Amino acid sequence: MLKFLAATILATSALGLGVSGFGLTASAQEDALYGGTIRTILVEGNQRIEARTVQSYLLVEPGDAFDPDRIDLSLKTLFATNLFADVSIDRRGNDLVIQVVENPIINRVIFEGNRALKDDKLREEIQAAPRGIFTAARVQSDVQRIMELYRRSGRFAAKVEPQYKPLEQNRVDLIFEVTEGPVTGVRSINFIGNKAYSDSRLRSEIVTKQSRLWRFFSSNDNYDSNRLEYDREQLREFYQNNGYYDFRVTSAVAELAPDQKDFYITYTVDEGRQYDFGAIKVETALEKLDADVLRAVVPITEGDLFRGNQIEATIDSLTYAAGVAGYAFVDVRPQISVNEETGRIDITFAIDEGPRVYIDRINIVGNTQTLDRVIRRELRLSEGDAFNRILLDRSRNRVRALGFFEDVEVVETPSEQPDRTIVDIKVKEQSTGELSFAAGFSSVDAYLFDLSASQRNLRGRGQSVVARTSLSSRQQIVDLRFTEPRFLDRNLSAGVDLFATRQDFEEYTGFTSETIGGGVRMAFPLTDRMQMGVRYRLQTDDVSIADQNIVIDSNGMLVRTRTQIAGQDTPNDLSDDIYRLPEPGDEGPGEAVVDICNPGYVLRNTICRSERSDISSIVGYDFFWDQTNDPISPTRGFNLRFSQDLAGLGGDVKYIRTETGASFYRGIWRDVVASANFSGGLVVPLDEEQGVRINNRFFRGGSTFRGFDVAGLGPREILRLIDPATGELLGTQRLNSLGGNAYYQGTFELTVPNFVPEEYGIKSALFLDVGSLGLLEDVDKGSTVILEDGGPFGYPGVTAIRTTKDAAALRASAGISVFWDSPFGPIRFDFSHILRKEDYDRTETFRFSTSTRF
Repeated sequence: MLKFLAATILATSALGLGVSGFGLTASAQEDALYGGTIRTILVEGNQRIEARTVQSYLLVEPGDAFDPDRIDLSLKTLFATNLFADVSIDRRGNDLVIQVVENPIINRVIFEGNRALKDDKLREEIQAAPRGIFTAARVQSDVQRIMELYRRSGRFAAKVEPQYKPLEQNRVDLIFEVTEGPVTGVRSINFIGNKAYSDSRLRSEIVTKQSRLWRFFSSNDNYDSNRLEYDREQLREFYQNNGYYDFRVTSAVAELAPDQKDFYITYTVDEGRQYDFGAIKVETALEKLDADVLRAVVPITEGDLFRGNQIEATIDSLTYAAGVAGYAFVDVRPQISVNEETGRIDITFAIDEGPRVYIDRINIVGNTQTLDRVIRRELRLSEGDAFNRILLDRSRNRVRALGFFEDVEVVETPSEQPDRTIVDIKVKEQSTGELSFAAGFSSVDAYLFDLSASQRNLRGRGQSVVARTSLSSRQQIVDLRFTEPRFLDRNLSAGVDLFATRQDFEEYTGFTSETIGGGVRMAFPLTDRMQMGVRYRLQTDDVSIADQNIVIDSNGMLVRTRTQIAGQDTPNDLSDDIYRLPEPGDEGPGEAVVDICNPGYVLRNTICRSERSDISSIVGYDFFWDQTNDPISPTRGFNLRFSQDLAGLGGDVKYIRTETGASFYRGIWRDVVASANFSGGLVVPLDEEQGVRINNRFFRGGSTFRGFDVAGLGPREILRLIDPATGELLGTQRLNSLGGNAYYQGTFELTVPNFVPEEYGIKSALFLDVGSLGLLEDVDKGSTVILEDGGPFGYPGVTAIRTTKDAAALRASAGISVFWDSPFGPIRFDFSHILRKEDYDRTETFRFSTSTRF
């Protein structure tokens, strides 16, 4: 570095056309310059900077006396501009001569040897920039900034050597040669003085981790001196939440290993003794507040283990209760009395009316993408309003509910005026674009691939755009959606949808459908926690039933559904290798090969009634009520949903569809949350003869009912083959799933610890799904077909029975869901075990899905 500074001085002198030797000592300068009047000020040696610019920094001008004090101060002023590497002032007769050596201009800033930190990251930290002034002091400052940046990333052995390359016209290329060195890890974390908890237990409570091979995805095992202070606070909170009120960390020492690759960290702690809660009291002199009523909202029980976080929770509860009673300004002060002899801590919460405070300013900080107005319109408070913590907390939740930010923090700082406060809404942007795909397989043979792209915060305006393409063995979807959350600058959201869908459920339900249409929708709040939405869709639905040839006689009765393959002579074998579907030419006298939905077939399937093209005109509304404590990860509260669609205001389809749901949440312990979700639906035809078309019925399974395949439960046609001699069931074939007009379902989940290090981002939950699907109209069930000789169904010599199973019997599945916040995006695995099913249901045991954000 010393060589660089010396070279810099020489370089700037050389680049300044060789000007040197202009300076005078203070006494010599005073003698030479004293007396007389300045006739002219001459500037010499300047190349880029105009003479009048140099003269503007002087404290003397022509006509002034040769004042040595003012001339000396002018010299210092010129140096302070950082425009010059050298400046000297001399007298030539009655002329004042200013000779300067200009600092070079930076042409480029180049980084070499950096791999862990990209150029853009380094440029954000330094002051040097192209077309900026090159000074040794500024370069030295930038070197220290880069070194600090590497230290934060755990590279304490990093070295930065600045270099320069002179160019014409007094320009230089500034080069930072970086030697990054290895990542400085944490070899071990030790504790001294801990008796109640082991070292391993305390290590789990702090952010810094010991360097291990399996932590390649984490940076918490890199040494960071700033993290030590945070870890000290984490230890204090842990001990105080377990009864150790007197706990303190007496020292935290980090020592570099002899090989300079890792650090040893040692915490010395003083645990103190463990305390319980003693007497808990609430005192207040405010008229509208009853101390006994307030005591009921205190979540502390006398005799319980002392926990520091419950004091903060009590303050929040009492503040909220006072706010509900009309006191927006209250001061809750816990008065703590520690009795070392009894091991109890008595607490009295004194509530007084606090001074009235108003909001002076609301600052939005950290929104690099989202516009200020998108955030401000979610706030329940404005500048000049009375400070209200309840409304402030509600505002924070509303901003978090946008889903645009990884974290939202509200910070209050005093204003210059005592009755004013400044509120900073600090947000941390997160990716709002999402590219997702899902894949899965079942116990049968289904595969799924779903691809979608969406942007929930278009151009930072809060607008949502979704472009989804879904490809699978069952469906192909193109779906375009646009939502404006503040239509016409009012508290009203509006959106437009365009969609084209092709669903191929031939294997499961025997039909395919194609839907093309569009719709509009609007939503508006009823209260802060209630919302109502209305919508309209116009679409065309084309339903096709899978082609299947059968042989019928002249009366339209079934003759056979299968033809024995030539050369096979095992008629009672149910294998598909023995039989095939009839083809033209297989018919006998008076017979015909027709499609299974041919109108001439007397016993044709009821789903054939749905094979047509219809126009659906659908108007609907939905209602949502949210009473949870957190819009992202609720731990208590509930929400309710209700929606209805009416088809029949024009178009060919007529029905009323109703769906409702409710979710309840309850936090049990740290990261352990129980939730229950109840849902149900009912679709009623408005034309009894038409019934409910199969594509408008409910289907459950797959992602909607874990453990069951898509359309895996509910009403289904089956074919039973029975030996007429013995009555023995030879086999059962699952035919088409028919869907249902009604369903109900309950889902219970419990997040559970999995003892995996937190930095892996793996969480797990136990689940139980129970429910059923059924309630088909008689016109949609069809009649039971019994043929004593099953030849028409391809199995001669057996009794074939085709029937519809419509029992809305209870189904249940249980299992575990694993969530992994992987570097590639969130991934979910579902492992299911069937507890109750019908023998004609289709099940699956595993499913996974994933998405990634951009």
